[in-house]
Amino acid sequence: MSARAIMVAAPRSGGGKTTVTLALLAAFRRRGIRVGAAKTGPDYIDPAFHAALTGRPGLNLDSWCMNPDLLAATLEAARQDVDLVVVESAMGLFDGLVAPNGARGSPSDIAACFNIPVLLVLDVSGQGQTVGAVAHGFATWQPDVQVAGVVLNRVASPRHARLTEGAIQAAGLPVCGTLLRQPGTPLPERHLGLVQAREHDGLTDWLEDLADKAERELNLDAILATARPLPENLLPDTLLQAPNSQFTPLNSAILQGSSSAPIQALPPGALPPPGQRIALADDAAFSFLYGHLALFWRQAGAELVPFSPLANEAPDPSCDVCWLPGGYPELHAGRLAAAEHFRHGLASFAQTRPVHGECGGFMVLGEALEDAQGTRHRMTGLLGHVTSFARRKLNLGYREATLLAPSVLGQAGTTLRGHEFHYATVVETGADAPLAHLRAGDGTDLGPCGGRRGAVSGSFFHVLACGHPASPPHSGWSHTGSS
Repeated sequence: MSARAIMVAAPRSGGGKTTVTLALLAAFRRRGIRVGAAKTGPDYIDPAFHAALTGRPGLNLDSWCMNPDLLAATLEAARQDVDLVVVESAMGLFDGLVAPNGARGSPSDIAACFNIPVLLVLDVSGQGQTVGAVAHGFATWQPDVQVAGVVLNRVASPRHARLTEGAIQAAGLPVCGTLLRQPGTPLPERHLGLVQAREHDGLTDWLEDLADKAERELNLDAILATARPLPENLLPDTLLQAPNSQFTPLNSAILQGSSSAPIQALPPGALPPPGQRIALADDAAFSFLYGHLALFWRQAGAELVPFSPLANEAPDPSCDVCWLPGGYPELHAGRLAAAEHFRHGLASFAQTRPVHGECGGFMVLGEALEDAQGTRHRMTGLLGHVTSFARRKLNLGYREATLLAPSVLGQAGTTLRGHEFHYATVVETGADAPLAHLRAGDGTDLGPCGGRRGAVSGSFFHVLACGHPASPPHSGWSHTGSS
């Protein structure tokens, strides 16, 4: 039987989507249901919590960065060997770029494209019957997006519950749970979102408590009944029947990260692996690697070889490329500066093989990094820039990058789609040539970005996919949202 799917969405960020998503995953897993998960939009932190619960890679679905074939291949991976896929929405359900429907980067694009019903989470603090109007608006705003049920969050009292539940029912929607506001210790946050799952010593106990709360306050049977089976064949016939096996679905060995998985081709739009054996920085300072990149790199036959700069480890010299993902080097700048073996090993590696850094990795490739207190810490010096977390400025949004020269990301002229999300700034640019030319998601020209020197490259840009998405799968509807 095909896996079923449901999307957990809300009118805005901070409304309780992550809490409800994790509660559902924890409670259904306890019931013996095989659960998988995905997150709409570009996000690293929430999918890591999904992975901690499901034991599967955290995956992302983004309709602006990914073309329909890549979206389908990623959802196909998410539903392999599971009974239920819970898709967590980013931002508000209809938030995205002002662009054609189906390619706006909005959660509603994903719900409409794959016919996934929506469980709407409403923060009802400070509201009464007005929540009925909000729910009615969401249920009727876009005809091809079905709001199948509502969870009321942060309910203050039994009287408040009666008022808000009655309003939802009057709007013609079922109430699938009422989460009471209660004292407790929420998951701690920092400047890019929740503190990472790998940094929580008490995460298992917290998730067990969340499963208990779900059993008490959510109608799990109704929510499960609301989930809709995904199509048996998510992938279009043009992929499954293409000459030379252009794409074949992922298998269990790849999902579990085995390096002995059979070599298969990539789905269109997937970023090719930068090498056969990829030395991957992987610790609390370097953790922002998209799950679909790792999956499809393994599918193409690449092997990921992790190492920890925070543990003063260097990249394995048997690898043919080194990848430094984003993360939180600004919180560990002193330890990275003291990691002599890491710095010397990376410099030796870079003499003969490519090294690429994204965001936090780009910061570490520079000459120095200023921490929040303004203390300057020596970095690897493989590029000439200096970054600062003391002189902060939020950079956030979709980006399209066009490579200015060949690199591990592709040939000159290759276009890539992804995003930026960082507070650090470049305070000294150095003399390196830029890596790419950057445009915002709305087409605004942002100029050159990043740096390259020999086989070393990096930028604040996080890549999700290659090239321009194909024609959107849905059209003809006029409303747009903005983020």
